[in-house]
Amino acid sequence: MPSVKQFQVTFDCAEPARLAGFWCEVLGYVVPPVPEGFATWQDYHRSLPPEGQVIYFACSDPSGEGPRLLFQRVPEGKVVKNRVHLDVRVGVGLVGEERLATLEAECARLIALGAVHLRTLLADDDDESCILMQDIEGNEFCLD
Repeated sequence: MPSVKQFQVTFDCAEPARLAGFWCEVLGYVVPPVPEGFATWQDYHRSLPPEGQVIYFACSDPSGEGPRLLFQRVPEGKVVKNRVHLDVRVGVGLVGEERLATLEAECARLIALGAVHLRTLLADDDDESCILMQDIEGNEFCLD
């Protein structure tokens, strides 16, 4: 049996640092420490020559358990539905109205950060409720 491998999830995007900041707020992740001699990442990025300007930005789970997220700048915008998306698991173990209330509260928090609520799928005979959303660059994700 093969061993479990570490992995990161990479997002193509227009503004890597901004999108990383959004996902840090969503997941409780952190950005790496600012390089020595700089007060902020923005200061560091401004110090680079044009050919070295930031084209990626990462954030990670401070506990080390979750995957690292990498946001890389690409020239083209998002034009179709994601083939892969994140499920943000805020309702694990909850059912019915308690689950829906938890999902809706998290949805409201994320809307305040710039996310967009697309649709709420209510529980049926097979599945519990979930909420479909988009991040600040239009990438779909679910509150599950």
